[in-house]
Amino acid sequence: MPPADTHLTSLRKRMITIELLSLAKKSHTYRELAEITNLPITVLSRYVKGHVLPSSSRAEALRSALEQVVSLEKLLRDNVKFDEAGYFDNSSIIWDLNLLRLAAYRVIETFAGRKITKIMTAEADGIPFATVVASEMGKGLLVARKTREVGVSDWLEDSYTPSNSAVVITLHVPKYMIRRNDSILIVDDVTRTGETQRSLVELVLKAKASVVGVVTLIGIGNAWKQKLALEGDFILDSIVEMNEPIKQ
Repeated sequence: MPPADTHLTSLRKRMITIELLSLAKKSHTYRELAEITNLPITVLSRYVKGHVLPSSSRAEALRSALEQVVSLEKLLRDNVKFDEAGYFDNSSIIWDLNLLRLAAYRVIETFAGRKITKIMTAEADGIPFATVVASEMGKGLLVARKTREVGVSDWLEDSYTPSNSAVVITLHVPKYMIRRNDSILIVDDVTRTGETQRSLVELVLKAKASVVGVVTLIGIGNAWKQKLALEGDFILDSIVEMNEPIKQ
């Protein structure tokens, strides 16, 4: 029998292909997908409906064909909508479970071999993606809140002032939720300035735990990279990088 980790890797790659196919089905008909993949409509339908998984070899060929017309990066770009003032709406991303699972598999590949004990994010839009990543990795989930709950006596806190704002935001995590031997991956949906993610890093460091890295679905501009630059074996990653929109 193949080693368990090899079997798991193969299964995950096959599942990634199904997620990609399901997303492609939203913008293509079965007939179009049959022409793209050279597979019968009935077979594609069974894959999309979850009746069967493709073999490893077929999954690799299918994924290669699908990536010619649809990819994780393109899907993310297409689903971020900016208004005239430069503000964005990412609702169609953070509530699309197929897209979030596909992105989570990408995170798993990026951090393969790294010790990770918990996934951490800040409320609120980062929660769906962080939850999917934690679930797919089988790790614990930490959500830093902007308010403190009654019943918890000891908190880790960190405050920051967002750019172009006169408001101080304080993030809170129950102190017992982060242990010294934790290796934490910080996950978020979008980062522009890196201020929220930097505050999450500070919370982890205050607990004397370690930060494995910061990963975000979409990174806008370059300022956040300088804000989050850390020393040591640290991964800073965004699945898609986008330029700052030009304000009208």
